[in-house]
Amino acid sequence: MIVESIELKNYRSYEELHIDLSPGTNILYGDNAQGKTNILEALYLSGTTKSHRGTKDRDIIRFGYDESHIETIVEKKGICFQIDMHLKKNSPKGIAVDGIPIRKAGELFGILNLVFFSPEDLNIIKNGPSERRRFIDLELSQLDKIYLSNLSNYNRIINQRNSLLKDLYGQTNLIETLDIWDMQLASYGTKVLERRKEFIEEVNKIISNIHYKLTGGKERISISYEASNGNMSLEDALKRYRERDIRMKSTSVGPHRDDICFTADSGLDVRKFGSQGQQRTAALSLKMSEIELVKKVIKDTPVLLLDDVLSELDKHRQNYLLDSIHDIQTIITCTGLDEFVNHRFSINKIFHIKNGHASNAN
Repeated sequence: MIVESIELKNYRSYEELHIDLSPGTNILYGDNAQGKTNILEALYLSGTTKSHRGTKDRDIIRFGYDESHIETIVEKKGICFQIDMHLKKNSPKGIAVDGIPIRKAGELFGILNLVFFSPEDLNIIKNGPSERRRFIDLELSQLDKIYLSNLSNYNRIINQRNSLLKDLYGQTNLIETLDIWDMQLASYGTKVLERRKEFIEEVNKIISNIHYKLTGGKERISISYEASNGNMSLEDALKRYRERDIRMKSTSVGPHRDDICFTADSGLDVRKFGSQGQQRTAALSLKMSEIELVKKVIKDTPVLLLDDVLSELDKHRQNYLLDSIHDIQTIITCTGLDEFVNHRFSINKIFHIKNGHASNAN
């Protein structure tokens, strides 16, 4: 799987941009705040309909304009796809594949599989559980349309249940309607929960050896899924904690409260007691495992987006990462063509990014 080209119009700092990418390694270099990450964000949008930054569409459109356009040409197993995305200030985005509009964003998933790796990802272990849940959801949504549907329904019902919990104050007659929401919440939540557990089990089969190599044979880690409902069914947990939920005006159990546990072979919980170095290495192991799992599931290679992440790694970890991705189309941003870029691996195309313009620097 490769991205052949991307074209932007009125997208953030770009009035117009067109670049043809190599199937191998592509470097986007330039000073900070010149627009390098914007290109990666547009690629990520083309595959997932969402910004990796969580930015709303209206904030992506170039200042002074009402609409932005992304055109991405993808080659997958010998077939070309054209993905067009129109971002609009005051209405939902429009998406078309090969000129045919799609009704649901989920129809786009699976055409372009991406793995995005930024310096912030190195903090996924030490930061809160919401980032670890987001990691699962972003990847599973690309790989499994059924999961995306169940997650969307679950999130919708959680919002409605929480609204009801807030409205119960002074309107106790509404409490009977909680049963309806709890039944739906348990149904969709259980499906989300089970699919996440399967995903984490698959990652766990891969991560131990990767981590062992990254640490020079010093340590292995395992990961496990921590469900907020423990050993209870989600249905039983919602019943058990109903009074607490009413009192707190919020739903306290369910996939939106779950986490991933990272355990070293010494028994150490890396999230709570690992050193910063251990946490960052575990995060790198997780992202490397994500690449391997996507390859296995889609029976193809994803497109890897590395956003200034090499500068955050020491030489050993840089080398391991670069040696592992030689067969994947990779798009790397960096602030300069440093020695570690110029001399340590093969580069196919180089683009200099300056003031919202890209020039071929090969």
